[in-house]
Amino acid sequence: MKRKPSTEATAAWIRLMRVQSRVLDAVEQELKKAGFPPLAWYDALLELSRAAAGELRPVELERQMLIPQYSTSRLIDRLVDEGLVIRRECKMDKRGQFVEITEAGRELQKRMWSAYSAAIEKHVGSKLSDTDAAKLCTLLDRLGCSCGQAAPLSAGEGASPR
Repeated sequence: MKRKPSTEATAAWIRLMRVQSRVLDAVEQELKKAGFPPLAWYDALLELSRAAAGELRPVELERQMLIPQYSTSRLIDRLVDEGLVIRRECKMDKRGQFVEITEAGRELQKRMWSAYSAAIEKHVGSKLSDTDAAKLCTLLDRLGCSCGQAAPLSAGEGASPR
């Protein structure tokens, strides 16, 4: 017989799902109020700006993104239409392609960080001490959340809180 989760584990799961949904919704609203596109745009631009040569294959981009993106190709289409990224054919594999961030994409990501960082502070940072935030990271890492340690945040770079 398989073990069932304890009442405490089930309560933790429910809280984790609720807080994730509420905080993401709140951050999205803050970005919208500031006149910026959705968080998925920021996340894609950040991952591309961090990548070697500023480019990734679409499947790599989807894997790296903080937010589950089930329609990565549509997101890439929108970013291309806005001149924030370009598609490039892979010279070694003519069937493959790369998505490369443009200078306009780098600039938008940096501008969005001001609103995004303020939202993180408002909805997370102001509610947790640095010690509590570090403890929370440790607990979440035990659940498998450490997808690679994010470098310390700097004003121009932005966050990918993993």
